[in-house]
Amino acid sequence: MKRGNVLVIGNSGVGKSTLINAVLGEEKAKTGWGITGTTDRLEIYESESIPFRIIDSVGFEPSFIKRQKAINAVKKWSKASAKQGNECNEINVIWFCIDGTTSKLFPNTIKDFLRAISIWKTVPVITVITKSYSVPERENNIKMVKEAFDKQNKYSNKLEEIIPVVADKYQINDTIFVAPEGITELIDITNKIMPEGIKASEKDIFNFKLNRKRALAHSIVGVSTASGVTIGAVPIPFADALVLSPIEIGEINAIAKIYGIKKNDTSAKLINSIVEVGTISAAAKAAISALKAIPGINLAASVLNAIIAGSIIAAIGEGSIYVFEKIYTGEKSMSDIDWVKKVMESKLSSQFIEKVTIIVENIAKSDNKKDIGKIITSLLFTLFSSTDN
Repeated sequence: MKRGNVLVIGNSGVGKSTLINAVLGEEKAKTGWGITGTTDRLEIYESESIPFRIIDSVGFEPSFIKRQKAINAVKKWSKASAKQGNECNEINVIWFCIDGTTSKLFPNTIKDFLRAISIWKTVPVITVITKSYSVPERENNIKMVKEAFDKQNKYSNKLEEIIPVVADKYQINDTIFVAPEGITELIDITNKIMPEGIKASEKDIFNFKLNRKRALAHSIVGVSTASGVTIGAVPIPFADALVLSPIEIGEINAIAKIYGIKKNDTSAKLINSIVEVGTISAAAKAAISALKAIPGINLAASVLNAIIAGSIIAAIGEGSIYVFEKIYTGEKSMSDIDWVKKVMESKLSSQFIEKVTIIVENIAKSDNKKDIGKIITSLLFTLFSSTDN
């Protein structure tokens, strides 16, 4: 398959590796064709599931010497690739990464890097604002990037798009985190501006984005479940454990955002229906009753609470992934509230009790009680991470 080449540039610490991991996911692999002796300045990644090759310009720093070495490494790779008979040996798109938490450096950083990439005169640039955790700051950061490019007159037309990105979930405290964002948008626009003949088909790019959305959504369920385990271990009456509500709502909203569910009256009703079905009391009471009937189980109340709390969060998260994915693919409508309720009820029905029972029995048999939170979270993810229904 013909692939385009994306050159990723940016200072050390800007988050290039995290960005590449988020785009490639678990399919990440170095290619077998590169240039011997330049691995300290050039890393090339490709996978059957992604429609373009990613070239990470390690060492592409403001320092003139380091920058020149990185540029020369890319040139050598391109020439060697051509000699080896590889047709796709040109740079087609540049991802120019800048740190969203250091916006004051934008003008100087952009000026330095535009000079460096001037050898690729006709290659379009996507500026990726990494670590874009603050939503209010994004608009200002985008404005600053545009202004910095405009000041470099002869390069201003190279800027194709500006995309704020959160490449990996960013935990703020036990109940609040910033969800991944902008990854599938970056994939989409990159494919669109690739030359004809190299672009992936709409079907292929859709399937790839769907897989990435699913993986990102699972990461949200993982961090939310861990939060549920931590909060659930607090020794309070479970029926009154309203402290889980912020985690549930944050988890559902984050997953909805990944699947492009925009905020409006219809989506609000949809999300509310998920929250209503996932209310702690009914599922928790049923789980507690079932656990009391298990012979020979001797676990502290805090451990049982943690298991139940994490199980509820995991079940709600996986149910949400299933619902939002069906809506994203067009198989279901956001207005089909009855169907949504049935899906969520099934996630918190007899199968839910069975999974909770398995976790309790595994924890009871475990000799390692030191990292009980990690053990519970791992078991929860294994048992609940399925979008089948």
